Amino acid sequence: MENSHISALSAKHAGLEARIKTESSRPMPDAILVASLKKQKLRLKEELAAQH
Repeated sequence: MENSHISALSAKHAGLEARIKTESSRPMPDAILVASLKKQKLRLKEELAAQH
């Protein structure tokens, strides 16, 4: 059960990283969206660290 939770968190983290990369590469990226995505990614990273 715990491994599936960690896997799900890792997948969400990777998805957020992809969205941040995509948004940042646009000609006029939405800075508020990028900041929000980065905060979500950080929360997931902290949760992953707590799981180990």
